[in-house]
Amino acid sequence: MSAIRRVDGELWMEGVRLAEVAKRFGTPCYVYSRAAIETEWHAFDRALAGTDHLVCYAVKANSNLAVLGILARLGSGFDIVSGGELARVLAAGGRADRVIFSGVGKSEEEIRAALAAGIRCFNVESEPELERLNSVAGSLGRAAPVSLRVNPDVDARTHPYISTGLKGNKFGIAHDRALAAYDLAASLPHLEVTGIDCHIGSQILDMAPLEEALERVLELAAAVVARGIPIRHVDLGGGLGIRYREEETALDIGRWCATVARRLAGSGFSLVLEPGRAVVGNAGVLLSRVEYLKLDKGKRFAIVDASMSELIRPALYEAWHEIVPLAELGRAAATYDVVGPVCESSDVLGTDRSLAIAPGDGVAILSAGAYGMVMSSNYNSRPRPCEVMVDGARAVEVRPRESVASLYAGESTLD
Repeated sequence: MSAIRRVDGELWMEGVRLAEVAKRFGTPCYVYSRAAIETEWHAFDRALAGTDHLVCYAVKANSNLAVLGILARLGSGFDIVSGGELARVLAAGGRADRVIFSGVGKSEEEIRAALAAGIRCFNVESEPELERLNSVAGSLGRAAPVSLRVNPDVDARTHPYISTGLKGNKFGIAHDRALAAYDLAASLPHLEVTGIDCHIGSQILDMAPLEEALERVLELAAAVVARGIPIRHVDLGGGLGIRYREEETALDIGRWCATVARRLAGSGFSLVLEPGRAVVGNAGVLLSRVEYLKLDKGKRFAIVDASMSELIRPALYEAWHEIVPLAELGRAAATYDVVGPVCESSDVLGTDRSLAIAPGDGVAILSAGAYGMVMSSNYNSRPRPCEVMVDGARAVEVRPRESVASLYAGESTLD
């Protein structure tokens, strides 16, 4: 669903006017739509009705407890990549037996915490990780459930920083070593092989690489089973892209789910999917305020109070986010580069944007629900923004704005 709409020139999210949110909570400010999050998660779950499946939300996309709590109440599983994310899921009411632990660098401490919690499965990314899991599980008198993340060497056709399925990426076990890795896993006494996993990248807008990876994973799963090693589930990861700009078309969730369900029919495998961006990306916006219009250079600059410290995606990935005024006031539009106050030339939120704005106006940076607040920083000693959840006609602050004093509260000077 579309999280926002315009009414009489004003931008609204559900039953709340976003200009009022900016006035009440200040800017910069992240705002999320509960209805949009629920709608997008249900799109996966309902499309897979009739298929044994678990939709595991990728916590790294947005880990606010309010977001996780909404999804936990829907019955969602969770894909985590750290012990901190596990703690967040449990604090939000998520079930440990619906948690998949991914990531290339799991520490012994994180493994112990996950085993103690009773998670569903570890997605293992290397042979040394198998050895470590076996050792830690053995020391606890437990068996660690494992699924091997196989790198199928499939090009996701996305930005190189968020491509994970090629042989040159750090993720997963090489496809040509996978059978030997499964033999190793099956030989270790404190491991229980439960599945096979694959994730080729993020912001994928073309189904072709996903279908290619699916075929390679199913072929490998059959070979593993033929060796007498049981596999109960196939985890196809996430990575489904969303629409950030007009010329893009979001991946069709229903079509992809139908394709997967059709291929798994009669296989005996259950299905795990790990969507993140597709659930929360278009459910969130970043509100900001125009501080200055700088017109005395070769370009026009709109200097706003949000920056790369709050939203690093444009600086890191050259990502594009639509930027719109909170209110259409009939001003003449001009073309601006929208930039923040951070002392870096890369602190650019959007280039060559046609905007009808004046100093003091509010703007919304759209499609900011994923990889926004979770990647924010305190660079330039900037407090991170507040987060607000819109639920119908109410707006609830679900994380307050940091204070400057809190940034150095744990530091000390030398005597």
